[in-house]
Amino acid sequence: MSIHPAGASTAAPLPPLSPGAPLIGHLRALRKDPLHFLQAQAREYGDVVRLPMGPADLVLVAHPDGVRHVLQDHARNYSKQSRGFRVLQELLGHGLLTSDGDHWLRQRRLAQPAFHRQRVAGFTRTMVDAAADLAATMEARADTGAAFNVAEDFTRLTLRIASSTLFGADVSSATHDIATVMSRLQVFVYKRLTQPVPLSLRLPLPAHRQFERDVGSLNRVVHGIIAKRRRESGEHHDLLQMMMEAHDDDTGERMSDSQLRDEVLTLLLAGHETTASALAWTIMLLSQHPGVRRDMESELARELGGRNPTHEDLPRLELTHRVVDESLRLYPPAWALSRIATKEDLVGGFRIPKGAHLLIAPWVTHRHPSIWDNPEGFDPDRFLPEREQARPRFAWFPFGGGPRQCIGNQFALMELVLVLATLLQRVRLNLTPGQVIHPTPAITLRPRPGVWVTASRP
Repeated sequence: MSIHPAGASTAAPLPPLSPGAPLIGHLRALRKDPLHFLQAQAREYGDVVRLPMGPADLVLVAHPDGVRHVLQDHARNYSKQSRGFRVLQELLGHGLLTSDGDHWLRQRRLAQPAFHRQRVAGFTRTMVDAAADLAATMEARADTGAAFNVAEDFTRLTLRIASSTLFGADVSSATHDIATVMSRLQVFVYKRLTQPVPLSLRLPLPAHRQFERDVGSLNRVVHGIIAKRRRESGEHHDLLQMMMEAHDDDTGERMSDSQLRDEVLTLLLAGHETTASALAWTIMLLSQHPGVRRDMESELARELGGRNPTHEDLPRLELTHRVVDESLRLYPPAWALSRIATKEDLVGGFRIPKGAHLLIAPWVTHRHPSIWDNPEGFDPDRFLPEREQARPRFAWFPFGGGPRQCIGNQFALMELVLVLATLLQRVRLNLTPGQVIHPTPAITLRPRPGVWVTASRP
């Protein structure tokens, strides 16, 4: 795929147009089945395709080289202040995920030290202890043979880990409420994203009132964490404390409670929702591929011998890492990213006008038929070093890429491996027969109606 520098000649053609319905374009198809729709459009029209979406066109960039151009090489030419992120701001405010420009850079610099490798390594014990508690619960279920939705278990687990490691607080008592609220918010936000013109939230519609109540519920949890910390004495070494103590070098001003709220809510929700989904998808895939699961159990037995994993064990759990990577390829929780071109550009030989809305979809690129053999198949050995080196850098990017890559990517990868290594030494999780699990895209890619399993002893 040919990539050209930003600001190139306007003589280049626009990307090929996929014609849609009058007025609404492809909005109906995008809302009904976005995963299949986007994948089909890329295969029919190529690596850069223009999709009419109501009043504006959306440009889908599917090839890894184009993704690299937008997210990394020319990232300054592409803003996050797209319609999608403006909708997310209605929920998350101006935290790291949704902010841009100088504000984002300031917040990123303040948060970055908390995600240093050595600091993240110190979270190992918290992650493993939480996973061990869940393993004990699952062992008890193995004795009864009762079926359960493991996706719900992983939501509770990752929320406990996120709140404890990032903010020194355990919100387990509110887990059910948070999960229920987040499920409704994901559906609501995605519907707004796919409306031709989102209605003002000031309109007194039932859905808008529910949104206000749900955001209020989350705010009470987050403001409670902040207020508790302000009342406490003693030293804390978590991200919340670092943000509370951070100040502007020129003015000495510290973050307000409103700014803290945006960062805490962003990291609390992003830090557990995506990881919970990834764990659920991984358990589904392992149950569907018992040969890979047996090999993984053998690795865990050989390297750990029944004990809980430590940070020092991580480099030796090579197959477990590859299983996680392949699961993230097939079911990336952050399944799509949006950008706006701030100046004219060329991608793949096609002109990208200033102001164009771009969509970068890991779901599509992770299944690109010219990059991946048998792209729908589950094969962890794709991530053997020699095979990884033969692929373009952005063939796999579940955490985004470039300067806006997810700040918690190493945290998430470590958590996924440690949780699986802890659980799967003690229980084997098998899908209940006959269920059909649908990948349901909203803010994250969630399994619907869940992942129902039974537990047994390995």
